[in-house]
Amino acid sequence: MAARRLAPHFADASGGLGYHLRAWRWRQTLWPPFLARTQGWLRAWTPPAEELVVVGPSAGYTLDADFLARFRRVHALEPDPLARWLLRRRLPGIDWHFGTLDALSAVDGPAALAAEYPHAAILFSNVLGQAVEPALLPARRTALGDALRQRHWASYHDVLSSARPPLPPEGLEAGRLEDAAALACALYRAAVEVIDHDTFGLAPQNRQLACWQIAPARWQVVEWGQHDPDCP
Repeated sequence: MAARRLAPHFADASGGLGYHLRAWRWRQTLWPPFLARTQGWLRAWTPPAEELVVVGPSAGYTLDADFLARFRRVHALEPDPLARWLLRRRLPGIDWHFGTLDALSAVDGPAALAAEYPHAAILFSNVLGQAVEPALLPARRTALGDALRQRHWASYHDVLSSARPPLPPEGLEAGRLEDAAALACALYRAAVEVIDHDTFGLAPQNRQLACWQIAPARWQVVEWGQHDPDCP
């Protein structure tokens, strides 16, 4: 079966123009604590690869230039034409190579990703927790583990979101929590409507948590995780 290709678009349920507007309004005020966390995660991740594929980078608002500069070649899989233009403008020191593979909309996307970029490390840039067909989520989790078992990859992704601030999650050990429901109970001590993005524990190693106030009345609990095929 031929791999699916990205269809260019300027908007979707979680990105596009709305996300660019949020970044313009809040990146310098509400976002800095979370951006510092992502910078630390990325700089501590040292996959032994000369190539990197970034899946869903948008305009790179949460990426780190020093981390990206380690790689000889950086590929980006991003359907938003404006985001691609902004990536070049915001991170001019990176030689971006824009691919057309759709690695997320089908269950076989991770396998196609591994086949198309056989020598690259892979970073899912806050994209795996975004809106997909609910029926696809369990199969995609399995497909990620199977297709990328022998690859170095990492992801930071939304786990929970709500209109109320959670307790600080940084001190929690994600690996000691059974599931997202247990995480929600630990972070919200009152009755709060919480969205579960069905991504808790996607990547098995070095799991860490952070809170991202993405807008004045929107908080997201984000998990970092990575996979090193040389580790048990």
